[in-house]
Amino acid sequence: MPSFRIGYGSDFTIDSNGVGIGTTFAASGTKLDVVGTLKGDFNVTGVTTLTAYGGFVAQKQNINKASTIGFGTVGVGTFQQYYETETGFTDLGGVHHGDDQYYNTLSEDLVIDDGQILNITDTDMVGVTTIGEYDPHNHSSYVCAGSLEQVSVTGHFSVPCGGSNDRKDNPIEGTVRFNDDLNTLEFYNGVEWRQFTVTGASGRGVFGGGYVPGSGVQATIDLINISSTGNVTNFGSLSQARRNNYGCSSSIRGIFGAGYATTGNVDTIDYITIASEGNAIDFGNTTQARHLHGSCSSSTRGLFGGGGTPSIVNTIDYISISTIGNALDFGDLFTGRYGVGACSSSIRAVFGGGSTGGAANVNIIDFINIASTGNTVNFGSLSQKRYFLMSCSSSTRGVFSGGITPVFINTIDYVTIASTGNAIYFGDLTQSRAQIAACSSNIRGVFGGGYTPTFTNTIDYITLASTGNAQDFGDLSQIRGYSAGLSDSHGGLGGF
Repeated sequence: MPSFRIGYGSDFTIDSNGVGIGTTFAASGTKLDVVGTLKGDFNVTGVTTLTAYGGFVAQKQNINKASTIGFGTVGVGTFQQYYETETGFTDLGGVHHGDDQYYNTLSEDLVIDDGQILNITDTDMVGVTTIGEYDPHNHSSYVCAGSLEQVSVTGHFSVPCGGSNDRKDNPIEGTVRFNDDLNTLEFYNGVEWRQFTVTGASGRGVFGGGYVPGSGVQATIDLINISSTGNVTNFGSLSQARRNNYGCSSSIRGIFGAGYATTGNVDTIDYITIASEGNAIDFGNTTQARHLHGSCSSSTRGLFGGGGTPSIVNTIDYISISTIGNALDFGDLFTGRYGVGACSSSIRAVFGGGSTGGAANVNIIDFINIASTGNTVNFGSLSQKRYFLMSCSSSTRGVFSGGITPVFINTIDYVTIASTGNAIYFGDLTQSRAQIAACSSNIRGVFGGGYTPTFTNTIDYITLASTGNAQDFGDLSQIRGYSAGLSDSHGGLGGF
């Protein structure tokens, strides 16, 4: 039984001495059987010439040339000239230089050895001389006609990067890039740019601080798993007991900003590492000591908007979540108000409702772009004028729940964050209440505690992509309200 080495190194064994590659005669009906790495079973009749067969190309081809790109010199003194040198490029079916490797037909796997270069793009090259540029030209090379169907990367692979303003005007659907402004991977879905889902997030939600009747302000931090149901477990404590503080987060850090302590308004900002348990650590300070503000975030920035100092303010602060330090001025809300709800996508922050003082409740919804700074712009209106409401979101939909109109309500409204317009009725909480702590994943919104006007430890949840009434989730560790909620998987972190 003869063996043949064909193509780029694969071994094929011919299963019959009567027929094989190079034989001049075969009895009628005799088959060419290639065994081992089986690529085909041919029934040869009459006179047949097998000139080429893709299956005979080796499964893998390696790119293994040394890689150097630079300039050489010729001449001396003022007559010295620099010229372009290139070695180690592998051009696939494109322009070839010297002894560069090239392939017009690829095998199943093209393996690029560590440290080597595969050129699959148009590259502008230019020589430099003492009198300026010399011979600017373009190298074109192609992996295949159309697109590269599959790439397996075992080491490092970098996608194109740049700010939001550097995006192409007419991107191809499926284009992937790294957005320097947002510090996230993003892709074009044929309609708009979207951020990739955060895969490191565990779906943890936490509720921090608050007020317990008879016991006063609290430092307790509770923990839940958003994808399940059940009662909370203990996470740790805030650095300072307080209520009416509000939370925001990345997939790694949770932030609790400002609030009202036993001595009055505070400007304290704490942080926790959501994946672990433990007490909060000092982060910095807000620009003003205040409470009853709205808070939300992207994967990189946290925002605090409005509140009372005790005078009502329209100030928006921002922080960089991955660092520590004091908050900076971002801009202003459309109008000063407290008891406002806030939620976000990875692009936009949306603030809804609140009170401008006394019984002057509002149904205002305004928004800003998180990556920039500036004042909010009108978005639309809530279904009711209310304050002390709470918000959370997926990457596409924001919800505003509960509040006071001046009566306690259980209404849940929703908006599509990427558009503008009035909020639409979503469903109802299990109880009419206000000052609820809220957190979310991209799937669920969860609402903990509040007061009705009696305080409660109830936790509700909704499915954000649908509409309908909230369902019972479990209970907080204490009957309390005025708490802050956050999670490692909310809609502001991007993805679907």
